[in-house]
Amino acid sequence: MRQEITQTREPLLRRMWRSMQRDPLPPRDDRGRMRLVMNSLVLHLHPSKVAKPTLRFTYTFGLGGLSLLLGGVLGVTGVLLLFAYTPSPEAAYNSMLTLQTRVWYGQLIRNLHHWSANLLLVVVVLHMLRVFFTGGFRTPREFNWLLGIALLLLVVAANFTGYLLPWDQLAYWAITVGTSLLSYIPLAGEVISRLLLGGPEVGAATLTNFYALHIAVIPLLMAGIASFHLWRVRKDTLTVPRRADEPPPERVEKVTTIPHLISREVVFALVMLALLIGWSALVNAPLEEAANPSHSPNPAKAAWYFLGLQELLLHFHPFFAAIVIPGLGLTALAVLPYLESDMDVAGVWFRSKRGRWLAAFSTLIGVAAAVGLVLLDEFVLDLPALLPFLPTIISNGWVPFAALLLAIIGYGEFLKLLGARACEVRQALFVLLFAGFITLTAIGIFFRGPGMALVLPRGVLS
Repeated sequence: MRQEITQTREPLLRRMWRSMQRDPLPPRDDRGRMRLVMNSLVLHLHPSKVAKPTLRFTYTFGLGGLSLLLGGVLGVTGVLLLFAYTPSPEAAYNSMLTLQTRVWYGQLIRNLHHWSANLLLVVVVLHMLRVFFTGGFRTPREFNWLLGIALLLLVVAANFTGYLLPWDQLAYWAITVGTSLLSYIPLAGEVISRLLLGGPEVGAATLTNFYALHIAVIPLLMAGIASFHLWRVRKDTLTVPRRADEPPPERVEKVTTIPHLISREVVFALVMLALLIGWSALVNAPLEEAANPSHSPNPAKAAWYFLGLQELLLHFHPFFAAIVIPGLGLTALAVLPYLESDMDVAGVWFRSKRGRWLAAFSTLIGVAAAVGLVLLDEFVLDLPALLPFLPTIISNGWVPFAALLLAIIGYGEFLKLLGARACEVRQALFVLLFAGFITLTAIGIFFRGPGMALVLPRGVLS
């Protein structure tokens, strides 16, 4: 009876806190305090101790945590938007107008959702670049690298399916262009395209399908894979930063996650939230006039993250631009961690001192080559006209693809002649191709005008 009275007189907040623990609050000694810490919800996501060098902001830049933060913002704002959105062609666009004019803070919530989604794609790419350039994909972290690729694809899919929901001209025709790439998949392309669109073209069924994928299927897949990804990060541990000429440390000083890591994460999260809210308060998410299937804008562009592929379509046969080149790129990324390594690169930025200048040199070569080849194909070279006796898939597909492949192989052999090791060569080739693809994306965004002709940006013309 005395024990029951004590429990009822216990402060409410203390009883609520105790109910969240697996065991009653331990006594106030060192062993009991550690037990309480180990039972903390925070440590379901983090190990109890972390290597002190990994706390440097300039090593991870908080990109993994920022991805989780943006995912949380997207989840909260997405749920709020559900209350004001109707997934039908007749009501979807009006829902956007209602958010702008009749729902308190509706425009801000939509802005937060839109810009967080775009920023999440950028942050995930930067996070994977950080892992790649610091050798964080090597043993025992190979499978986690594959999980990261899967998450990147799901983030792209989430952005793509959400792009249609405003049902304005920008969204309608961007999705029309983007889904047209599916038709180039051999054998199953038309079937996949019709299944996704719910018919031969973008319509009411497409909006319903994209809505279901965007709010249910993709978020569930992302939550499941992200949970497994976090668990593997905890089990595999982070790589420890070190200089290029420094051997792997035999022992690393560790500090407790609470407060050393958590305090940094909280401050970083608050700063990023403030910046994101400030940006969303000042810059509205784009919204054009209501979708008009009978009037195509000029130019009709895909979403910005697909403009690199759309640019490839202007220079290669569609089968190579939409299937072969992206497929080989993803395959190479997936196989990369399993290739034999001739260097211990875990924790070393850009593999070595030589790797750093090779990466910088490859960036310049990649940008210059992409710009040069676009100009060459646009104004000088016309392979189908030069080889009229060959099918287009050969003259505008196999021929330029083989030439590009030989050039990449030749560049790799050239780097080996300079004394580069295999790991440094792979990194340089990755940087070369990535820089080229980013350049193609920038050309598609800023330098393509009516009829997809090359033009100078408006700011330059003015």
